[in-house]
Amino acid sequence: MAKEKKLVEAITSMEEDFAQWYTDVVKKAELVDYSSVKGCMIIKPAGYAIWENIQKELDRRFKETGVENVYMPIFIPESLLEQEKDHVEGFAPEVAWVTHGGLNQLQERLCVRPTSETLFCDFYKNLIQSYRDLPKVYNQWCSVVRWEKETRPFLRTREFLWQEGHTVHATAEEAEERTVQMLNLYANFCEEVLAIPVVRGQKTEKEKFAGAEATYTIEALMHDGKALQSGTSHNFGNGFAKAFGIQYTDKDNKLHYAYQTSWGMTTRIIGALIMVHGDDSGLVLPPRIAPVQAMVIPIQQKKDGVLDKANEVVSRLSNVCRIKIDDSDKTPGWKFSEQEMRGIPVRIELGPKDIENNKCVVVRRDTREKIEVSLDDIETKVPEILEAIQKDMFERAKAHRDSHIWDAHNYEEFKEVAENKPGFIRAMWCGDIACENKIKEELSVTSRCMPFKDQERISEVCACCGKPAHKLVYWGKAY
Repeated sequence: MAKEKKLVEAITSMEEDFAQWYTDVVKKAELVDYSSVKGCMIIKPAGYAIWENIQKELDRRFKETGVENVYMPIFIPESLLEQEKDHVEGFAPEVAWVTHGGLNQLQERLCVRPTSETLFCDFYKNLIQSYRDLPKVYNQWCSVVRWEKETRPFLRTREFLWQEGHTVHATAEEAEERTVQMLNLYANFCEEVLAIPVVRGQKTEKEKFAGAEATYTIEALMHDGKALQSGTSHNFGNGFAKAFGIQYTDKDNKLHYAYQTSWGMTTRIIGALIMVHGDDSGLVLPPRIAPVQAMVIPIQQKKDGVLDKANEVVSRLSNVCRIKIDDSDKTPGWKFSEQEMRGIPVRIELGPKDIENNKCVVVRRDTREKIEVSLDDIETKVPEILEAIQKDMFERAKAHRDSHIWDAHNYEEFKEVAENKPGFIRAMWCGDIACENKIKEELSVTSRCMPFKDQERISEVCACCGKPAHKLVYWGKAY
């Protein structure tokens, strides 16, 4: 695909400069624009429509598991933020503070929420009194602010959109069950809807969420071989409950601290979509998430009957897919390029000769394969093609991911892979944070997760220090 003539010359080749390619795509596909606030992005209609579909699909899945949506304030009093020591230390460098209301200095600083654990805890401590009040399974869709030093659209911005779930349970077992349930929900969503294969696992102590007992993650591999943390689910145990006084009485009228979870996915997942599936002509969107799944492009549209037939096709297909027509006065070649740039899964070409022969040409965005389809069969054929694209995109992404997983048995092998082979590195680890720090400092590689489903003992010793090891870890350079 990369060797084919680029239809959009304005995009830098990903092989030439992957970072510039990414920037070109988000700009040329009109997903975002830069704002006058440094580090913040304007999400344009094409980008926001993708987020709306993500939101819609995730929200549906959440509600199937009993989740209810709420909304918390955007401001957190400093005294409230400081009630959980580890939590505030983890977020302190990224917090934006409000010091004045109008012209008056506030008696207490307010932080613009970097995350809402403390707000939910303050809310729950008054809401929950008895075992009858449990569980509480709440989620909010909102934006958060983290004062990042280096920013890039979708991947790392000072304000971003996300959802954050916060649940309270009577037992540690229920909390753990919900934590794992939500991680699997994220993983299934990524694989079934976004066509992004992920590795599911647990974060190390060093990389877990500030204040959590355990953090579970899904890790995806981008086209350039870097990892992207794509969704996390945290088991808080009863640490936050003790800090905030969230207690309930059981059936025997005994007082207990509650157990909590938190889980979230952000707009950075759109960055993953771009970097897993995109090519040198722009976006390539999986059909299930694409705002527009098919674009009808009439050829010689000024000739009698062409536009009428094209609109008829749109009308017929609107019952089976999300479809639009490009009846602008631009040339067909320009329309093809724009359709490719925007990642629309299929385009349907329809001209006078096609109409005469009662057919159209369906072109796949992912492979550029041209398929002649009888107009009598379009309601069945187009959905079939869209499903084939969805399946093939996942399989290609999985094959790419699997071909970029490397094993390292000692530090020399680890270093050689880290410097020369992009992708995930599988290596055994002794559990000592000193080894983790050394790998990060010397090789710019971080632990991504201790996988649930892949705990093959590829060695008996730690790949860093040579001491006995019992955990297989996926490592990688990451966004």
